[in-house]
Formats: sequence, C-alpha cells, structure tokens
Amino acid sequence: MKRALLNILILLFFPAILWAQHTIKGTFTPAEDYKVAILYRVTPTVSEYITNAEIKSDGSFEMKLDSTATKGMYRLVYAIPQEDYNFDIIYNGQEDIELTFNRETGVKFLSSVENKLLVSYTNSMSMVTHSIGKFFGSQSTDTLALSKIFETQRDTQKNYEEAAKEGIVLEFIKGNRPYIPERFEDVKTYVNNLKAHYFDHVDFTNETLQSSNFLEEKMLNYVFGMTINSDDEIVNYKNNIDVVCNAMKAAPNGVKRILLVILWQQMVDLNFESVANYISEAYLMDIAVILNDQALLNTLITFENVSLGKTAPDFSFEVEEDGKNITKKLSELKDFETYIIVFWSSTCSHCLDEIPQLQTFTKTKNNIGVIAVGLEEEPNEWKQLITNYPDFIHVYGLGKWENAIGNDYGVTATPTYFILDKDKKIIAKPEDLEHLKKFFQD
Repeated sequence: MKRALLNILILLFFPAILWAQHTIKGTFTPAEDYKVAILYRVTPTVSEYITNAEIKSDGSFEMKLDSTATKGMYRLVYAIPQEDYNFDIIYNGQEDIELTFNRETGVKFLSSVENKLLVSYTNSMSMVTHSIGKFFGSQSTDTLALSKIFETQRDTQKNYEEAAKEGIVLEFIKGNRPYIPERFEDVKTYVNNLKAHYFDHVDFTNETLQSSNFLEEKMLNYVFGMTINSDDEIVNYKNNIDVVCNAMKAAPNGVKRILLVILWQQMVDLNFESVANYISEAYLMDIAVILNDQALLNTLITFENVSLGKTAPDFSFEVEEDGKNITKKLSELKDFETYIIVFWSSTCSHCLDEIPQLQTFTKTKNNIGVIAVGLEEEPNEWKQLITNYPDFIHVYGLGKWENAIGNDYGVTATPTYFILDKDKKIIAKPEDLEHLKKFFQD
C-alpha cells in the first residue's frame, strides 16, 4: 500500500521535476526611482497579467515563472503610465533571464541567449549604419571603401540570422533586415532605395512581431524619419502614412487599429491636426466601423469637429434680457469679434485661480466675449461663484464629465479653452491661460 502511494506521488510531481520554474530577475537603478515591476504576457491585441514583484531598496527584483508560462513575448512595466514605461522580453521557456535597467541607458541583459543576441545584433548593425553615414558625410569618393562597408553589413545580417535560427529572436532579426546595395550607390540613390525598400522584410502578419513594440517602432521611424523629397512636412507625413498603411494592409484589423491609434495620438500630441484627421478619414474610421468600435469612432469624430478651422459645435443656453430668461445659441451671438469658450468647474483649483485672471485680462481687451461653461455635479457653489463674473455668459453644464456640451468639445480636463472668430470658427486652442494671453498679444 505504501509503495502504491509513493508511485502515485511520483507521477503527480514528476512534471514539476521535468518543467522546473524559470526566473526573471534583475536590478533597477537608481533604486529609489522604482517601486514595483509588473509582468505581462503580450499577444497581438491583448496583454495578460502574469505576476508582479517588489523592487527592493537595493533595486533588485525577482519573478518566478511556473511550468505553465508559455514561450513568447513578455512586457515588463516599471512605472505609470504603463504604455510609456516598459520594455519587451523574449521568453523561450528554456532559460532564466537576468537584466539591469537604468532609465538613461535602457535595459541590459546579463543572461538569456535570445535577448542578448537581439541586443548584440542591434548594436552591431547600428555600428555599420554609423559607418555608412560617416562615409557619405565625408563626401568620400572611395567607392571600394563603401562597397566593403556594405559587404560587412551583408555578412553581419547573415551571421546573426544563422545564429538565431529556430529562436524567437530570428523574427526580429529578419524583420529588421535592411536594404543593402549590391554595388556602389551615391547618397541620393541610396537614401531613395532605403526608403523604397524599408518594409520589404517587415511582416505585419507575424504574431511575434505583433506582440512586441517592433511594428510600432518601425512605423514611427518611417513616418517621422523618412522626410526626403518634400519641402512640405504635412504632405510628407501623409505620403509616409500611405506607405505604412499599404505595408500593413494584410494585417488583422485589430492590429491595424492598435498601430494607427498610436500614430493618430502622436499627431494629436504634436498638434498636427490635419495629419491626425487624415489618418482618421483615410484609414482609421473605416477600421472602427468594421470592428464596431463606437468609442473610437466617437473620439475621432469629436476631435475632427473641434479641429482648427472648424465651426465650433453649436449649443443652447439661457441668458437674461430685459428681466426675462431667453434661450440663445452660440451661433446666434453677434456682439463680439472674438469669443473665448472656457470649460471650468467650481471644484477645480486651477479654474478658481485662472478664471479671475481671465476676467482681468479680457477687461483690458476690446471685442472679446467669454462663454464660461461650468461642468458641475450640482449648481449651488457654481451659482455663488458666477456672480463674481457678471461680464461672462454663463452656461450650466449639468453632469460634469457626462455633459453633452463638454462631450461635443472633447473636454477631459478643466480649464479647457477655445478661441473663436466672429463666425464661430475655431482659431486657437490654448493649453492654458498663459498661452491664451500670448495668442492675443501676438
């Protein structure tokens, strides 16, 4: 009986002996800048939480991966917002991983064949690229020297592909294979060919690449880095976006959505509104419709509706005239040459600081009307405060962040400013009161 029980126990625990746990450990510096590391398993459209570890006072951390941890792409998050503070890790299910990380110098892998190979490849190819740039920068006529550099580049690529054979890292090395001329090319021809062949080996349908930052980085590098043959920055961006979208046309719509939202947000953050709207109209809205992504569709439409040059979304409000309350619309106002719409709240400390300054500033200017939309949960405090600003047109925005007027203007923070001309076209969207003042001073 005892022997039978022993046999059962051996069978139960034998897999654990075969599939031992692996670890991801390392050190963050300076240690005081970090508190916790969070690990996700990344798939093309979803990040699955795996585990987390406290970053100790000396900067060290350690995570254990059990036998159920599948090989593939993982992402280590070390701060918030998570989408900005992370790095990718290749896990092949066969080895422990050890690393160091510093925000200035990035991640360095101390153990893990695949991750070290990718870093080594990246550094080696960067050195060759630097040599090419240095050659063209020197305006050298030594065609043999350039041919030798290209030969070195070709051999380096081939050797790393051979070394990475059958590993996950091979997908990244192949995907990053550059255009390499067979013979001498002058700088103009080389750069044109580099751009024309940029996506030759980038497979947007590859799930490993989709599960990493690789495709995002390739996309952004192309859009913002390939600026030749155009004096018009906006036109150049749009042309580059067309090339990127053509390269990714075979990818699943979910993957295209993720990449194009990232690119759209980049253009929004850089205030390239016309380019952001081009991405929406030419590509992203259609994808949102196909995916039935109403939230994304609403975001894109709202942003376009309040872009510079657009007529401001109309809304109604009550004003007192001759002792009577009457309803008016924004579009009906004709008393001023310029209008400022400010979204504020009686519970917002920044607003309570800026609204009095806005009143003082506009009193020194002619022909400026202020429409102050109070985004509020309840009216009592708002009603008391607005008596201090009798020259403003006050609009009560019931529901605060769920208010229809605020939603139409895409307001996500207070105070938010819009400047309109007499025809109610949006002519500026200052970030704060100082930028608003500068607009009128200029």
